[in-house]
Amino acid sequence: MKLFESLPLIGLELSAENTRGLPEVYNEAIDKSKSDPAILLFSHDDIQIPDIYLPNQVHAAMKHFDIAGVAGNTRRLPAQPSWYFSAFSNNRLVRDEITNLSGIVMHGNGFPECKLSYYGRPGKSVKLLDGLLLITKSDTLHKHELRFDPLFKFHFYDMDLCRQAESKNLIMGTWPITVIHGSAGDYTSTSWKESYIKYLNKYGEHDVETNQSP
Repeated sequence: MKLFESLPLIGLELSAENTRGLPEVYNEAIDKSKSDPAILLFSHDDIQIPDIYLPNQVHAAMKHFDIAGVAGNTRRLPAQPSWYFSAFSNNRLVRDEITNLSGIVMHGNGFPECKLSYYGRPGKSVKLLDGLLLITKSDTLHKHELRFDPLFKFHFYDMDLCRQAESKNLIMGTWPITVIHGSAGDYTSTSWKESYIKYLNKYGEHDVETNQSP
């Protein structure tokens, strides 16, 4: 019985001291992969992946999904501000019901002082993925002409990519990969709110609960 496949080594494209928006950096990697197909892992610079079976997990995820991540939401709502939150009402984020969430992420600076965040059983198909780690085949991106939108320097680039993928009928899902994220996310900054307005404008939406157009 063959338990593990013979897998290629993992290469690293690092943008040290980067001042560009993540979509610009990520799209550059996508362009490079056109002549050198690969499975691409787009990750933030504050995550650790202490998963010794990472290559096997990545290949397993790609057998089930076109785009995979470690946390997400099984539904998408109009004007939804995040995969984790369902609404932004009266300047307050409303957490979505746990039954709609999927995935596991640890938060902190590393073992053993890290907190486990269990959102729901991984391995589910989702509509939205957390951008802390996104996995897909370069061939999938090129075939469907899928790119990260430079309109979003950091916030909402992942939400936007998922909406693009959904419009192209790509299957997205979460997968159990051990990840430690150094940040829980910033949802109160001016830059986040400005990006939210750009996101709403792009898709012609508004905050339904406050009935406030962007």
